Amino acid sequence: MPRGAMNFVFISPHFPPHYFHFISALRERGVTVLGIGDASYESLRPELKASLREYYFVPSLMDEDALTRAAGYLTWRHGRIHRIDSLNESWLEVEARLRGDFNVPGLQPEDIHRLRSKSGMAEVFHEAGVPHPDLIRVRDAAQVMAFAARVGYPLVLKPDVGVGAANTFKVASDEEVDAALSHPLPTTYVAQSFVRGTIVTYDGIVDRHGVIVFNLSHEYSDGGMETVVEQRDISFWSHKEIPPALDVLGRQVVAAFGLRERWFHLEFFRLPDGRFMVLEANLRPPGGFMVDMMNYTCDIDVYRLWARVVTGDPVADFRFTPRYHVCHSARRKSRRYRHPHADVEKKLGTSLILHRELPSIYHSLLGEEMYLTRHADMDALRDTVRFIQDKA
Repeated sequence: MPRGAMNFVFISPHFPPHYFHFISALRERGVTVLGIGDASYESLRPELKASLREYYFVPSLMDEDALTRAAGYLTWRHGRIHRIDSLNESWLEVEARLRGDFNVPGLQPEDIHRLRSKSGMAEVFHEAGVPHPDLIRVRDAAQVMAFAARVGYPLVLKPDVGVGAANTFKVASDEEVDAALSHPLPTTYVAQSFVRGTIVTYDGIVDRHGVIVFNLSHEYSDGGMETVVEQRDISFWSHKEIPPALDVLGRQVVAAFGLRERWFHLEFFRLPDGRFMVLEANLRPPGGFMVDMMNYTCDIDVYRLWARVVTGDPVADFRFTPRYHVCHSARRKSRRYRHPHADVEKKLGTSLILHRELPSIYHSLLGEEMYLTRHADMDALRDTVRFIQDKA
């Protein structure tokens, strides 16, 4: 299919704010990009407006009927839709339903349970033979206690379908289970063995044949649950090399999910003995500004790489070498820091890539403001994180 004949419906092209780069990259390759979003057209940034052939406003992206009407209108206006995506976890289910309704390739409704729910992911991990924490779906305290009697405390309780660490908590005794579940759970939950380890990621892109064309690994200073519950100052950074054992398991997971033309963001525990255990799979780009971190790590443009994958253009000539450690260091408005922003800017000099105040949806996990820095070695990175986050 000629690229100019490809109609790509992008849901929520305006958020996250930096995702306009994906739209621009598609437009550069001659794709007709059609947007559906809940922001007014007037509020869109100029680069996004310039890359969209047409934009359909809906008052709420939670209104599936409105999204169906929008996709139907865009089909009437521009012809058959060839791709529907948002690259956002929140709309994974509705994207699949729209693909089914409009006969569009990609993840379908029947794929979603095993690809989005924690319990579905655990089934895939088990079938693929990839180590993962014990997990069951639960409805009440009795089920949680029975699970604890088998695997031991502490346990983590989390929504079966959720983004980040929202509504996630740890329980360490029957009494804590009773207290935590004194009211009915708001949605289906899972209980999972609590694992002591460091969270590392396996991130990348697969082409339309399922071949990984780009991969990179990041490490978190703290787990998402601890960061949200205890309001810690998180930091996370890119590695120059992927440990061979992590690469093997990451490739097993990607193959087990049968991914095509997609980003993946897999989270693993690195255990104290050096082994890896998979935590969860997210079929989207990593959150926050981690996509930009990848670009700065390798001096590449993964937005354009993704567009080449989607359009079926050859990527055999694509090469990348991680040259730097790029780090996100968070700060919170509720906390007093030893070094004011002006001093941080002066101290960091050319290692400071970006400083931003973040949208409110990011605050609980990623802080209210962040610094992106780039370093040749880990010692310099650690010194920088300490300087940024040092408390007054």
